[in-house]
Amino acid sequence: MQQPSAEMLDLSRLRRSCASCGLRELCLPAGISNGELTRLDATVRDKRLLERGRSLYRLDEAFHSLFVVRSGSLKTYVLDDDAEQQVIGFHLPGEIVGVDALASGRHACHAEALERTSICELPYSQLQRVLAEVPALHRQLLRVISREVIQEHEHLVTMGQQQAQARLAIFLKNLSERYAALQRDGSRLSLPMSRQDIASYLGLAVETVCRLFTRLEELGVLSVRRRAVTILQPDLLAGLCHPSSRVGEMKGEPFAPASDKAARN
Repeated sequence: MQQPSAEMLDLSRLRRSCASCGLRELCLPAGISNGELTRLDATVRDKRLLERGRSLYRLDEAFHSLFVVRSGSLKTYVLDDDAEQQVIGFHLPGEIVGVDALASGRHACHAEALERTSICELPYSQLQRVLAEVPALHRQLLRVISREVIQEHEHLVTMGQQQAQARLAIFLKNLSERYAALQRDGSRLSLPMSRQDIASYLGLAVETVCRLFTRLEELGVLSVRRRAVTILQPDLLAGLCHPSSRVGEMKGEPFAPASDKAARN
């Protein structure tokens, strides 16, 4: 029986490596060849480890690389006129960070680790050369970036909801779906972000977010233990994503309106 070649062994090693990190979405589904996968692997710099609260990049820094979250999570944010954080995104394993700088060559926001986070760096100049040589990888990268754009669009739709509970329900349902895409249990969420971060992301007062978590727990939709959230009734949670849902009426309470900045201060 013929022994596997060194090239085949390298491919097997690389595929096992990609299967355990965020880069699997760039290479594994793309159907690229052994040599092409090797070129991609050579483009990726050694992993960078960020402790909780450490920055990956800051607003207006020059753009050099795209980053893939290997493990952990990040938040992206800007500062408002009062130097308060306005959270604009949460990023989980397998998701690309740094796309904001592609147009201008400078980052349009801050990126910070929400927990101990491992990052794979893809220097853009090297990545461009590989993409030019591997059309399948280029198409796959565009698919992943397109997904990031869709998530931004969904966030804008969420912010357009006038009811606070609909915003929170959409956020939790979306997070559940992203967990499921990572082959995790989508009903058991370990929230790496604080209630304040969630409130900032949803444009609500933190007191409103805490009150809504309590209300949804009282209704039996969720079980909440600090940052551990279990979705007990996913169908009901999905129903709450629509403004016509009557959660408040079920408790004999009015709907919580979306809070403006004045209400948060």
